[in-house]
Amino acid sequence: MGITDKITGKAKQAIGDITGDDDTHREGQKEELKGEKKDQLAREDERAERADERADDKAKEVADLERQT
Repeated sequence: MGITDKITGKAKQAIGDITGDDDTHREGQKEELKGEKKDQLAREDERAERADERADDKAKEVADLERQT
């Protein structure tokens, strides 16, 4: 997941603020955003996987019903 990127990003932002280094602060923002995007992608992958499982379950249900008729 993106927790490491988010933590590192926050740290870099803080270092940039303390040192007055805008480049380091911006780098931290980008890294934090990268972590958020990784988390978002992981959630979307999980949703897609659950949808696939539901579709497989429905397909089995339909196949069972067809065998019964």
